[in-house]
Parts: sequence; C-alpha cells; structure tokens
Amino acid sequence: MSSPKRRSGFTLIELLTVIAIIAILMGLLFPAMNAVKESARKTQAKNDITQIVTAVKAFYTEYGKYPTPSAYGGNSDTIFGDSNNSGTNKSFQLFSILRNITSQSTEVVLQNPRGIVFFEGNAVKDATAPKAGFDSLGNFYDPWGKTYSVAVDLSYDNVTQTFIAQYTDLASSYTPEPQSNKPGIPTGAVAFSFGKDGKQGKNGDNKYSGSDDIISWQ
Repeated sequence: MSSPKRRSGFTLIELLTVIAIIAILMGLLFPAMNAVKESARKTQAKNDITQIVTAVKAFYTEYGKYPTPSAYGGNSDTIFGDSNNSGTNKSFQLFSILRNITSQSTEVVLQNPRGIVFFEGNAVKDATAPKAGFDSLGNFYDPWGKTYSVAVDLSYDNVTQTFIAQYTDLASSYTPEPQSNKPGIPTGAVAFSFGKDGKQGKNGDNKYSGSDDIISWQ
C-alpha cells in the first residue's frame, strides 16, 4: 500500500498571504525610517547653522569687522541667501569669503587677506537638485534643498535684524534693532532654515514651537 504523497511548495493562497504580511510590515517600517531620516536632517541643519554663526563671529574676531561683500555696500543689517537665494544678497557672496574661495569671487582676497578658512562644507551630491552642501557657485543648501538664510549685524549695534516675522512664542528672545526698530536678536549674526515645509512656523503660523524650523538663537 503506497503512502500519500507529501505536498511540496506553496499554494497561491499561501503566497498571497505571505506577500500581504510583507506589505503590512513594510508599511509599518517606512514611516519609522522616514522619521529617522528627517531627524537626521534636522540635526545636520542645526549643526550647520551653529557653525555658520560661529564662522561669522570668528571672522569678526580676526578682522574686527564682519564679512561684507562689495555687492552689498551698505551700513545696515543684511541677509544672505534669503528666500532660497532669490533675495538681493546671494549665499555664495558670504560663503566665498568665509571659505576663502578666491576662484569664486575676486574680492575674497580683499575681504579675507590672511586667507583663513572659517567655514568648510561638502559639495552637493546632485547638482541638478542641490541639497545639504555647496553647489558649484558656492551657495550653501540645507538638507531640504533651500539655501540657508544668514543675517549679519552690519550696522554694528550688537543686534541683528532677522528679516522675518517675530516668532510669537519667542518674544523674550527678541529686542528692537536700534537702526530699524524691527525685531532683532542681541548677537552679531543669526542663521535659519524653515525646514521641510519651507514655511515659518508650523504651516506658516509664525510659532517656533511644534514647527520644523531650525534657528540659531534657540
């Protein structure tokens, strides 16, 4: 008497069940992975803006003045890289001086005659969609693909105008900038990024709490 043959392989239903389980597990894993990646981007951005402010202040300590590209030519606080570099003063104008990149600006030698490198950074990996580094022109991008905004106290009154609306929940950190009477921070330079959503505050509500903004004075 022959014994019954053992079944080999999986049935279609079993395969579909396994695929469904894998899909569910992947669905649970992806949000967690995205959260970890976003946290890493925020950490990188915080480190970047801290180093930016430190570099600007170190320049002042070395030369007794802040880096002042001739394209600006004024005597009031100004901002570089504003509105994703669509403002008057471009990101590369400031960073070429801080990085001592003489090939990107003829005035670097005049501004930084001792050739000191106050700031270093990596090049972007994708020139067509720059993120987290310097593009070929020397503009410095945050991890979400926007240029960092850097405001400098070129009025030399020890208060730097932020050029953005005051965060309503951080009122105690501001003081009026004497020259403009607009909200400022009592320091020589500030830097910030509006994070992934590109809006000040959470969904543009101008509140720092709960937002993805990265600012140097917090």
